[in-house]
Amino acid sequence: MEYTFFDLLELIGSLGLFLYGMKLMSEGLQRVAGDSLRSILAAMTKNRIMGVMTGIFVTALIQSSSATTVMVVSFVNAGLLTLFQSITVIMGANIGTTITAWILSLFGFKVSIAVFSLPLIAIAFPFVFSSNNKRKSLGEFILGFGLLFMGLDMLKGAVPDLQSNPEILSFLTQYTNYGFGSVLIFLAIGMLLTIVVQSSSATMAITLIMCSKGWLSFELGAAMVLGENIGTTITANIAAFPANVSAKRAALAHLVFNIFGVIWMLFVFYNFIDMVADIVQKYGPGDPTQLQAIAKAMDPETMSLITSADNSILTADQLALKSQFEGTQLATSYALSMFHTIFNIINTTFMLFFVGLIAKTVSWILPKKQTDEEFHLTHISTGLLSTSELSILQATKEIHVYAERTFRMFHMVKELLVEKDAHAFQATYDRIAKYENISDRMEVEIATYLTSVAEGRLSDESKTRLQAIMRMISEIESIGDSCFNMARIVKRKNEDKSEYTPEMLANIDKMLDIVEKAYNEMMQILANFDKKTFIDIGYAKEIEIEINDLRNELKLQNIIDVNEQKYTYQSSVTYMDLISECEKLGDYVVNVEEAVRDSVTA
Repeated sequence: MEYTFFDLLELIGSLGLFLYGMKLMSEGLQRVAGDSLRSILAAMTKNRIMGVMTGIFVTALIQSSSATTVMVVSFVNAGLLTLFQSITVIMGANIGTTITAWILSLFGFKVSIAVFSLPLIAIAFPFVFSSNNKRKSLGEFILGFGLLFMGLDMLKGAVPDLQSNPEILSFLTQYTNYGFGSVLIFLAIGMLLTIVVQSSSATMAITLIMCSKGWLSFELGAAMVLGENIGTTITANIAAFPANVSAKRAALAHLVFNIFGVIWMLFVFYNFIDMVADIVQKYGPGDPTQLQAIAKAMDPETMSLITSADNSILTADQLALKSQFEGTQLATSYALSMFHTIFNIINTTFMLFFVGLIAKTVSWILPKKQTDEEFHLTHISTGLLSTSELSILQATKEIHVYAERTFRMFHMVKELLVEKDAHAFQATYDRIAKYENISDRMEVEIATYLTSVAEGRLSDESKTRLQAIMRMISEIESIGDSCFNMARIVKRKNEDKSEYTPEMLANIDKMLDIVEKAYNEMMQILANFDKKTFIDIGYAKEIEIEINDLRNELKLQNIIDVNEQKYTYQSSVTYMDLISECEKLGDYVVNVEEAVRDSVTA
């Protein structure tokens, strides 16, 4: 029988339905339990074992290692996970994704999945049209589950029988008789196929079906599984492309980890598959190494009869042959699933001792550039310390780091004002924008941490300090906003092609110098915050008055200069916007200093 172009389209369409079902199922569940999954990832990674268990649990739940690794990469990019923590979660994801193969093996080949695919879709239908987002997402999860198994059933039917297509068998045979070379060839095929379809689960389904039809031996199916382990890392690396260097390192660690696992497995490949085959033959439904031989021995008519005809019309010999064939089909699917699981468990168990080495390796491959910015809380983590009092001490140190980060933003704004090169200007502006984004996330993380601290038992003094810190993080975030606003004003001025006179530039420099003096005083006061000594903000108040006086003076002078046409009105707008933003920044600085003083003197 000739395999037509229409048959190929049917195969691709079946694969598409399978992939779409998996996408719906995974995304639906992520939306239903999104916040919970994020909390689990952020909180349950305190040690290597917990990190691995978290990766297993989340991946088994959402049925997508790619989704887990992309989530991990985004968490590293946001600073919610360290590189070390992310590697352990990714290791767990490698084990968790093997659950998919077991689901396909247990239900896709043993049970008539088409029987419950449509009822599942029927159950999901009313939920999908619900106005409630949670119910709608639940409906998408159930719908995806039904479509996934419907796609798998169609995929099984779309893959041609061995006996009916001798020309395809002849083509495949060219690449199956090279011994260990064939293992490497099919490893590469598994890797490339996974890269193309962006789903190791889909490639696993294809591998299971090809082996169940007799196209591939258990040995070559196992080789494809190894290739899938490498191919699945591409998704996370694509997701990490626009992210910071830590996120790129996390994605690269996934690739390094999986490549190392495949390398050591190739050294023991034949011994390993023999061990798996022996286990399945001893405790399972048959010998996984015999399926291809049994399939090749049958003529097309017999194969069609035992796979599609009702048992009532089969002879005793045909029933025995059917039982043997289905048993070896199940045995092969179980063996591939077991190979996948045991390989990843051993690889993870061994590499768990070398997480630090993997982190150092990827850090060496991807060194941090000066322009790489990342968000990471230095002194506090998502878990609390043993006492709320000690947690507050850590938070005070984090506040100082937060203020230093916004101070760097302020210096970048000063650089922006004098930058003439368009490329360098845009690079500095983008860096300020990234810092502003980091500043917003730091505010949220520190505030969330302090909210958890507030739930514990605190002394009156600690309650006062906690309130002061909450006020400080709000004011420091406002400083970051002001710096970004100033950067946008300078960018607008350049886009408008406005020009500042030397006198205007001198006035801006004078204002910035006074603000910097105020900022330095604030940093000095913050450095003494945890010493609980008396804080004198008299000098800070004097600087604030100096800023206000200069602002008022420049405001009046600006009206005179515009009237005398010393510069255009358009230039005066951005000029005064900059001066006003500097004055606001000075106010925020004083507010931080007042919060420190009040917490100490209360």
